[in-house]
Amino acid sequence: MNAVVLQRSPWVRARGLLACVLISTSTLLPASAFAQALDIINGDVTQKIALSDLHAISDTTFTLYDPYQGRDVEMQGVAFQDFLIDQFGEVPPALHFTAWDDYEVTLEGWDDPSWYLITSEDGAPLTIRTRGPVRLVERDYSGRDVANLRNFNDWIWMIRSIEAKW
Repeated sequence: MNAVVLQRSPWVRARGLLACVLISTSTLLPASAFAQALDIINGDVTQKIALSDLHAISDTTFTLYDPYQGRDVEMQGVAFQDFLIDQFGEVPPALHFTAWDDYEVTLEGWDDPSWYLITSEDGAPLTIRTRGPVRLVERDYSGRDVANLRNFNDWIWMIRSIEAKW
């Protein structure tokens, strides 16, 4: 049998090489490299809080059954009610959340001590790949069926910004 060697043009080889470089680079960069701060918006003022600062103030650690993972998870974070008072002076009547995947939602009723802004899980900082870098979870969800994930629709992942709605 005679073998035939196919010649590729230099442009095809260059395009293939560029694709390999881009794919390699995107897999080597950690997802957290793109998420370095949480935006806190109050009217016309936007304040960036570094994730390292959020980790530093995350003073509460607890184990919670995460219905999305189907297991007990050690979570570390800060009481959301206290965080809101520190940032806005009081708990706003409503908050508008924007996530890194462009999910947006406005929810009311945050004057509740059972909500926590989570920054670490099982001892490791959250990244976008682990539904971070910041996540909002409810610590006390007694009376809800953990098998029914619709009962946890108000858990918010991958938070990029929190805006006060007065």
